[in-house]
Amino acid sequence: MARPSAATCRGTIIALLVLAGTSSAQLSTDFYSYSCPGVFDAVKPVVQSAIAMEQRMGASIVRLFFHDCFVQGCDASLLLDDTPSFQGEKMATPNNGSVRGFEVIDAIKSAVERVCPSVVSCADILAIAARDSVVILGGPSWDVKVGRRDSRTASFNGANNNIPPPTSGLANLTSLFAAQGLSQTDMVALSGSHTIGQARCTNFRAHVYNDTNIDGAFASTRQSGCPSTSGSGDNNLAPLDLQTPTVFENDYYKNLVSKKGLLHSDQELFNGGATDAQVQSYVSSQSTFFADFVAGMIKMGDIMPLTGSNGEIRNNCRRIN
Repeated sequence: MARPSAATCRGTIIALLVLAGTSSAQLSTDFYSYSCPGVFDAVKPVVQSAIAMEQRMGASIVRLFFHDCFVQGCDASLLLDDTPSFQGEKMATPNNGSVRGFEVIDAIKSAVERVCPSVVSCADILAIAARDSVVILGGPSWDVKVGRRDSRTASFNGANNNIPPPTSGLANLTSLFAAQGLSQTDMVALSGSHTIGQARCTNFRAHVYNDTNIDGAFASTRQSGCPSTSGSGDNNLAPLDLQTPTVFENDYYKNLVSKKGLLHSDQELFNGGATDAQVQSYVSSQSTFFADFVAGMIKMGDIMPLTGSNGEIRNNCRRIN
């Protein structure tokens, strides 16, 4: 048998290196199997404690993950604080006074650092904590893909432009999700995260006072805690899910069919359009909703992760190393 030429050997080695680089750049469920096998056990008790103190916190953590992934991908850019020389995303319109739970992420990071210092990214911590929050509140579980690294940058403009506002119509919602590689099916399923948590009056005022695709009695109830004048009671809260805002199930979709969606963007999912049938399917089958929600969360977690030598593993989730 003829021996391969030196050029052939070099080509084989280069091809193997390329393949190795490609595989290392992929997220996987066992990324920390050797470097930090205790990471999942370190995260969950902190999330459980935070939700036990305030059940709303589970929804807040899920929302942090969503708002992070829609800007530069799932890279923990949302967690970065502003400094005199750095503009982060926390003061952008969709986030300012709205996103919360940063102290919980800090506590999780501290717990993980005690187990394996400088190994686990803040981006992965956010993905794991979002899954744990859903499970603790009664929702489905899934194996979280990890291996993300943390961004050294943030995008204030991206936060303002990429995150769907609560005033969105169906076409705008579909377009903003599509820009992240998420389908309309993903969008309707992921919107089901609104089966937990609360919203501020400023985000649902126009819907309960001006829209016609809303149950009258429900609108009156929400108006009682949300004055019609802008600036008055803006931060007053109402549950996104009328019945069980601290339990993850399919009541959110039942509310939409009854025209009791709290946000304009919620009710747009059941308003005589292309997504009505999907909403109805989730009303009929919670397991179908759970399956699609899990698929959507995994898909969202794959949005433009930093891997390999890109980004960094932050020592403090609020600032670049």
